[in-house]
Amino acid sequence: MTETIQPNDLVIARYKTGEYIAKVIEPRQTEQAVVEILAVIKHPTQGDLHSPNNINVPLFHQRKALAYHEKAVVRVNTLKQYEGNQIPEYKASLRKAVNDKLEKLGKRGDDWARLAIEQLRDLEKDYFG
Repeated sequence: MTETIQPNDLVIARYKTGEYIAKVIEPRQTEQAVVEILAVIKHPTQGDLHSPNNINVPLFHQRKALAYHEKAVVRVNTLKQYEGNQIPEYKASLRKAVNDKLEKLGKRGDDWARLAIEQLRDLEKDYFG
């Protein structure tokens, strides 16, 4: 974000490989800000980020989305002003983000995608019961 961020600004924030609608809680004097998660746009990528698309790794990481109202420290240069008219309900946004990721992985159809789908299916049980 090129303009100065202020407390309560609504932003799109990237955290690791996920993307969220968030509210700025504390802009810092540095290049970071604390944000509060309000909705999920893109679910984090599963697997070893240092060996993308590789299943022959010591640990195929399972990554959860940040929780509703969870606070995260993010780099200010990754923030974009949120331009939407309303903020989607957290659980509905999480469901959509998971479904979008599952659809994308299903089209890939390789071993890495199958393992990532397994991880997401496991997370669905955690998220939605």
